[in-house]
Amino acid sequence: MGHRGIAVTLTAVAALVVGLLGPGSGPARADVLPVAYDFFSGIPAELTNPGGSLPGSNDFGCEPSARHPNPVILMHGTGGSQQTNWGTYAPLLANEGYCVFAPTYGAIPGLPWPFTAVGGMGLMTDSARQFGAFVDAVLRATGAERVDVVGHSQGTIVPAYYAKYLGGQDKIENYVSLAPAWRGTTLAGTDVILPLVRRLGIPADRIPLCQACAELDPDSPFLQKVREGGYYLPTIRYTNIGTRYDELVVPYWASMPPGGANVRNIVVQDGCPSDYTEHAGIAGSRRAAHFVLNALDPGNPRPVPCDRAAPLSGSPF
Repeated sequence: MGHRGIAVTLTAVAALVVGLLGPGSGPARADVLPVAYDFFSGIPAELTNPGGSLPGSNDFGCEPSARHPNPVILMHGTGGSQQTNWGTYAPLLANEGYCVFAPTYGAIPGLPWPFTAVGGMGLMTDSARQFGAFVDAVLRATGAERVDVVGHSQGTIVPAYYAKYLGGQDKIENYVSLAPAWRGTTLAGTDVILPLVRRLGIPADRIPLCQACAELDPDSPFLQKVREGGYYLPTIRYTNIGTRYDELVVPYWASMPPGGANVRNIVVQDGCPSDYTEHAGIAGSRRAAHFVLNALDPGNPRPVPCDRAAPLSGSPF
């Protein structure tokens, strides 16, 4: 969700450009994309190719394989984009044989770069419509019947609104959430400030810069709609992957509402106390990535590693 992800992206860019693709890189074969287990590893791509797509992603000529018939759509968090949020996952999933797609949604219109790379700022209802249009474009291009979704933070709840209210229920099969935001955030007093804003009658669409931030208030009308009738739909398989060190969703277990047989909740530190990733870094954690791979392909599970993983980046240390 990254309320602070915006600041991290804009202030840490220069320091992160050098050496991001070092530790944790994948195989060096020419036909395999390098994989850096580092949440910030997509930033250099955005700096060198503003508004572009990461290698391995957004190839609308990609033909899904029999083993992986569902294209995977990556949904970034607040302040993220199709490149800055997914430096680990675009090449990782492409190497696994998936057709990988990633939009930037919710960017403030009419502003130049780098603001176009700061997504997840607009009303989440609008973002859900953007997501729906992107899903339809992916399905048309690939000929697939359904997609799988991997979301991070705000990107875990925008697809939920689409599935429940915009006709997307039968278009999603696997729904994987990193640092889920099902119940919003109480970061920096939002549980006090945003209810006050509501009582003053100020709608989310009048909040400057980050309208989605107002909607991440746990009792906002948007999140009330998401939880109305239950968080989960019976036709979709859900995997929530959270972290004990989540500083945006407190307590961390609030990010993983219990569900039925089609819902699995995972805490990355269970069985691996050396993974110190928090809300941002979980999207760079090698351990979390293997949980994602198993959620997308449950018929072919693989061992999940336990690595020392740093906060913020999720990279080995």
